[in-house]
Amino acid sequence: MLETTCQKILEYAEVAGAEDADVLGVNGTATSIEVRKQNLEQIERSESTEFGLRVFIGQKQAIVSGSDLSDASIKLMAERAVEMAAAAPVDPYCGLADKSQLAKFWNINDFELSDDYDEPLPDELENIAKETEHFALQNQSVDQVQAASAGYSKTEIHLCATNGFNGGYSKTSFSNSCVAIARSQSGLERDYDGDVRTFRSDLRSPEEIGLSAAKRAVSKLESRKPKTGMYPVVFDERVSSSLISHLLSATNGAAVARGNSWLINSQGTVVLPENLSIIENPHRPRLSSSRPFDAEGLETKIRKIVDNGILCDWTTDLSSSRKLKLGSTGNATRGVASVPMPSNWNISLTQGSKTQSELLQDMGCGILVTSMIGSTINPNTGDYSRGASGFWVENGEIQYPISELTIAGNLIQMLKTIIPANDARQYISRVVPSLLIDGITIAGS
Repeated sequence: MLETTCQKILEYAEVAGAEDADVLGVNGTATSIEVRKQNLEQIERSESTEFGLRVFIGQKQAIVSGSDLSDASIKLMAERAVEMAAAAPVDPYCGLADKSQLAKFWNINDFELSDDYDEPLPDELENIAKETEHFALQNQSVDQVQAASAGYSKTEIHLCATNGFNGGYSKTSFSNSCVAIARSQSGLERDYDGDVRTFRSDLRSPEEIGLSAAKRAVSKLESRKPKTGMYPVVFDERVSSSLISHLLSATNGAAVARGNSWLINSQGTVVLPENLSIIENPHRPRLSSSRPFDAEGLETKIRKIVDNGILCDWTTDLSSSRKLKLGSTGNATRGVASVPMPSNWNISLTQGSKTQSELLQDMGCGILVTSMIGSTINPNTGDYSRGASGFWVENGEIQYPISELTIAGNLIQMLKTIIPANDARQYISRVVPSLLIDGITIAGS
């Protein structure tokens, strides 16, 4: 149905006067269950079908989205889009891809984006959530479970354009999570665990998630505030990917084209230790960030963003690549009501040879960060400041939990000194291990 409707919308757009156009259709269903004290707390169900029409008049573009699929509504949507494009400001960098740039051949089955398993009934999801909560409450120090939830979604996507592109795929998602609250004489502490997978059979068990959430919450009890100073810091695998995400944001072609990046003019220079690389692979199976083509119909590719420490590529869509006078890397994303923007797919950082425990031994005395809040990043200088909590480490061993601290530094210097562990989870989109950085300013007591 999506393909047929997309083609119909394109035809109406051309009749209305569009010189070029593309249509993105999205059909989604989702169910989410939340339980508390073994009672159903909340259930949400959504079903929607939406289309986004983007039209071009010369070097002008406009987008109109809608969900009414009647011929009269589609005709009106096309006419309004053309009227809006005619009145829009000139954008010399907008426009569809040339036919020679389009993705032409792919086998969607290789990507394993959709589970053929029947959609779970609400009762099934409720039982998963209740089981997760049950295991979290087995820990005697856990006062309560703030929420245990389970969910399912299926999304169908189709893109077609007047340049001849026509393609689509569907993807599924199964999720389970738990937020546990532990109590001691000094107060309450909260932590979580969860999992999101494309295939239900890959989802971690409710027992594992519940017990882990409880253990994490209990481990934070009786936390202290560390003394202000300069310390080495190990960023736990749970939060280490945020450091790489900051680097990826600075390599985003839209930011670079605006001159709003602390890595501007750094292509071809050292940004990481020389033995580390960042590889993007949009073809990894069973991951929601994998896809055969981007939101402009270009083929997605495996590429190196950083090669042995050297920044070698920006992340671009068609518009930003034209501004930078480069070729698009096939990284466009968009919603039905938004223009394409560059974004990264699956990322992996070179792993080290040591475990996190061995990194802590190498560190000796310092901080293990397991949770981070807020973010203040200067996009032009890379100055970095974030709230954090975790554990104080002495003689390579965890001593006690710490909280209410702020980590501050400069990403340009910090990233050049990272030492990776070997504990990255291989089944998530951002495969980044624990990272040791020597000498970061900590604001505490």
